[in-house]
Amino acid sequence: DSSSEKCDFETDLCQIFPELNLQPGWIRRNGQSGMGSPYSDHTGNDTAYFLSWPSEMGSSSATLRTSVFLPTEREHICQIKFYYWIGQINATLMVGIREHSKDTIKNIWQDSAKQQNQWIANKITINSTEKYQV
Repeated sequence: DSSSEKCDFETDLCQIFPELNLQPGWIRRNGQSGMGSPYSDHTGNDTAYFLSWPSEMGSSSATLRTSVFLPTEREHICQIKFYYWIGQINATLMVGIREHSKDTIKNIWQDSAKQQNQWIANKITINSTEKYQV
């Protein structure tokens, strides 16, 4: 049986991104926040919430770290589906995995803003037999 958890940021950061793992710069906002694009979420809803990292923050990078995923004996494949928006020309969004036994983050996906200023759907499959964070 596969279990899934949905995170839409409507009420909080969900259990996927614990409050402590939200680095300075990341904010939970919606399209009506007056902070510029995007002006809505991927469905076109301007009151729906999403996480945003404004380029004015001055920092060159910011990390979002998930809670720890615990593979089971029977299931060690995890599929993460998400929508993302890149509004800067020289920006790169990367997804990495840090397994429990390793102290390094392995890059498993990235996009360098080939398509700017639009929501893009993506799906990543992770196969791990040990605890990990994304």
